[in-house]
Amino acid sequence: MASEQTYTITELAREFDVTPRAIRFYEDQGLLKPSRVGRTRVYSKSDRTRLKLTLRGKRLGLSLAEIKELIEMHGGVRNAAPQLLRFLVVLADRRAALEQQREDIEAVLGEIDSLEQQCSELLGHDTSRAAEERAEVVRRMRAGA
Repeated sequence: MASEQTYTITELAREFDVTPRAIRFYEDQGLLKPSRVGRTRVYSKSDRTRLKLTLRGKRLGLSLAEIKELIEMHGGVRNAAPQLLRFLVVLADRRAALEQQREDIEAVLGEIDSLEQQCSELLGHDTSRAAEERAEVVRRMRAGA
């Protein structure tokens, strides 16, 4: 019987461009379950897949609890329908949150446009003067003054 492919923490960290500390954190959260040989962690193909799914979930903005729930639903079960249905619900929730954020950003940008226009009008439509004033405000904000 051929031995299963295994990985070290360093190999996984390098492959997925994360720190070993992040991998240990995911292990502490129960997302990865490496075996040990002495004090060395040995990660299986399954751990590698779980890490890949965890990182994908994080990119989507899912919480670690949501990621763990989805990963554990699979658990080698042949019928993936419940997992896929739950994933669709999680994705719909995430999409709704992002759409709300987009609306909020659009509202803030509109307010900024309005305030910039008001400031320009108060400066007497002198666009060069308005640009200078805006640059000065930005400089002061960056300087913390």
